[in-house]
Amino acid sequence: MPPNPFALVTPASRGLSLALTRHLLRTTTMPVYATHRSESEDAIKDRILDTLDVDPTRLKLLHLELTSEPSISAAADKLSHLLQPNSYLHTGFFTGGILYPEKQPSDLDVSKITKVFQINVISHLLLIKHFSRFLPTAQKPDLATPAKWVHVSARVGSISENARGGWYSYRSSKAALNQVVKTFDLQLQMNKSQAVCVGVHPGTVKTDLSKGYWNSAAKGEIFEPEDAASKLVDVVNALETEQRGKVWDWAGKEIPW
Repeated sequence: MPPNPFALVTPASRGLSLALTRHLLRTTTMPVYATHRSESEDAIKDRILDTLDVDPTRLKLLHLELTSEPSISAAADKLSHLLQPNSYLHTGFFTGGILYPEKQPSDLDVSKITKVFQINVISHLLLIKHFSRFLPTAQKPDLATPAKWVHVSARVGSISENARGGWYSYRSSKAALNQVVKTFDLQLQMNKSQAVCVGVHPGTVKTDLSKGYWNSAAKGEIFEPEDAASKLVDVVNALETEQRGKVWDWAGKEIPW
């Protein structure tokens, strides 16, 4: 029986994640599983499929709340029941992230710090825990290219490139996420899985998260969500096995730790 690859985007209902979901539907023939938190399935489907000339049955929705491990576990179980025999995760984008822009230590707030780490780090760890079972194993038929497990990180997570300070919780959470990327990729290597884990930096994307910083973004590094999604998918598709366990920007350049 031939393998059945599929794509996963979580969460997938707004901004960059919405654009990634639409791009994968438009440019591949794979089923695309997309997660959402609160809106009705019909509203999410209409938003994702709007103007797309694709088979709508390729889009499958999963309810998932990033702050709830039972919800993450239930979504993974539902995915398991929906998949065709011999299915495997070909490309997964894990996009959860929030930002509180502290400029100085007096701006730090424990409830906001906790929320940032819950979304930007802990949810990514729990998604690995519950969804990595869908990656191809060493026993799967040989794949021409490895499956790609992709966490959306940020350039400000680079410790060596931090020359401006500020954004304490966001910077430190993204640095922690980069460590998650490296550690999970080592696990994949140890298990001889036909998959790699990487992080990506999309640039400054015109979404609600970055709205207050569009004017201060580096020249040539601010994108509409659709453009950012296209660039990230191109970078991920081009990555070779030896580029695993690292963080790459929208132009395919490595970001140092």
